[in-house]
Amino acid sequence: MSTKSQIESVLIQSFSPDFLEVRDVSKDHAGHVGASPLGETHFEIDIVSAAFAGKTRIESHRMIHALLQPLLDSTVHALALNVKH
Repeated sequence: MSTKSQIESVLIQSFSPDFLEVRDVSKDHAGHVGASPLGETHFEIDIVSAAFAGKTRIESHRMIHALLQPLLDSTVHALALNVKH
């Protein structure tokens, strides 16, 4: 399963989003620290879920980072998050 698919699966199972888009933008970071020539290291995520209602931006980001920590510890170098409720 690709890293992108793993991210999508975890976020769907955990937050039942009304909208989710996960983009692999690794090619835009080629040559940067943490970038792999194989890709799947840098991602942008747009997510809309009621699970984030009443949460600050930092709280929402922490929720996502906690779930994706295993990937952040291994293959994912960077996430750009756009979180809404």
